[in-house]
Amino acid sequence: MRNRPGKSLLRILSALGLGLLLVQCAENPVTGRQQFVMMSEPDELRVGREGDAEVRKEYQTYPAPDLQKYVDQIGQRLARNSHRAGLAYRFTVLDSPEVNAFALPGGYVYITRGIMAYLNSEAELAAVLGHELGHITARHGVQQYTAAQAANIGVAIGSIFLPELASGAGQSIVNLLGNALLSGYGREHELEADRLGAEYLSRAGYDSQAMIRVIGVLKNQELFDAEVARQEGREPRAYHGLFASHPDNDTRLQQVVAEAGRLGGRGGTDSPAALLAQLDGLVFGDSPSQGLIRNNTFLHPELGFAARFPQNWRIRNLADRLVASAPDESAGVELRVQEAKGAPADTLRRVFRLGGGVPIQNQSVGGLPAATSTLSMQGRPVRVAAIHLENKAFLMLGSAASPATFQQRLADINGIIQGFHPITAAERAQARPYTLRLTKAQPNATYASLARESPLGRHAEGYLRLLNAAYPRGEPAAGQSLKIVR
Repeated sequence: MRNRPGKSLLRILSALGLGLLLVQCAENPVTGRQQFVMMSEPDELRVGREGDAEVRKEYQTYPAPDLQKYVDQIGQRLARNSHRAGLAYRFTVLDSPEVNAFALPGGYVYITRGIMAYLNSEAELAAVLGHELGHITARHGVQQYTAAQAANIGVAIGSIFLPELASGAGQSIVNLLGNALLSGYGREHELEADRLGAEYLSRAGYDSQAMIRVIGVLKNQELFDAEVARQEGREPRAYHGLFASHPDNDTRLQQVVAEAGRLGGRGGTDSPAALLAQLDGLVFGDSPSQGLIRNNTFLHPELGFAARFPQNWRIRNLADRLVASAPDESAGVELRVQEAKGAPADTLRRVFRLGGGVPIQNQSVGGLPAATSTLSMQGRPVRVAAIHLENKAFLMLGSAASPATFQQRLADINGIIQGFHPITAAERAQARPYTLRLTKAQPNATYASLARESPLGRHAEGYLRLLNAAYPRGEPAAGQSLKIVR
């Protein structure tokens, strides 16, 4: 049965009417041109406030008041020279080892201590903050929201004319087209944020070319991590603002930064010593509040537990869980924590929705009450455990790529479960974070010789070169201030 023409027209008008109600015309603060957006400035500020609350649930702020004040002062200096100087900006250092910086609509800028470790001058720090300011002043978040909403409205309208768009295959095509559109849109946004950031650098008295240098530092970090990831058999990480090519070879980036420097007019300073003094003592890698990996044992002094893993397994400490993988990625174990309710067997049944017919073994793990079971999920066997420590339930799930591999790896999985235990006094003593320290390069010092004294393991030489802007083959000069890890 087909739709009657009158009703189809009504549905089209209704969909278009909804879209027109959401769209407003506003002036872009950077270009001065009118643009269609679906978010007013008051809504932009509200979204920023709500997003900031969510960020602070996910991350802790880095507990260093002097460093927080220093970063905020630089950010405010840039903000006063931006296209939206009237916004109330907030600049926050997050206690995260991730190499990242990001912004929310309405004036919220975040930078991780992970990215700060690789910076080597105040101008480079200002470049990272300026790039994120550019996203805010140009309202990139608002524009992306508008593009996403417009795509949704387009799908709603299109599905009226072409009902097959509502099918799974149709949605896949629409999603593919939408992602391609937003991906290209993002490329332009990143370039514009670099241009604006370089302009704000110059206006605030910094060398605008620091934008090129900091992108080079971060691109080198990305290249190094890709090599380490290849050796470890994992996916590489990438800083979200980077382009595919190195900035030394990106003609367009070079042009927009040079143009921005001429527009700014006052730039010039770099200030390496000021930043390095702030970075002396910065936590490098994981912190005790997030848990630390030492000799393939995960130590979490705040939650009061430790977990041992086979020496050849790779451990990843994520924000909401711990993941360990076999060398060939054929098997893995995941560890999560939640509030304990009832006995461990009750936790196991509730979390994994086990029926009464699934057998559960009550036992002791590391002297703690625990329950374990083996069950099938999506046709594959998995081993699950619930271990109670004080008021927390620690949930472990071990799985493999196939039933045969599961049997081969079962001893490892059971060993990991049995390796969970309350943290000992000796382990607490080991749970000290690595920190950046400043030192003067001695004559004839090399990064290879420094790496032999570093706790960073087999990739220490690469990390030290990255930390000191000497990647991939640079060497220290006698008397140079160097960042090392202790």
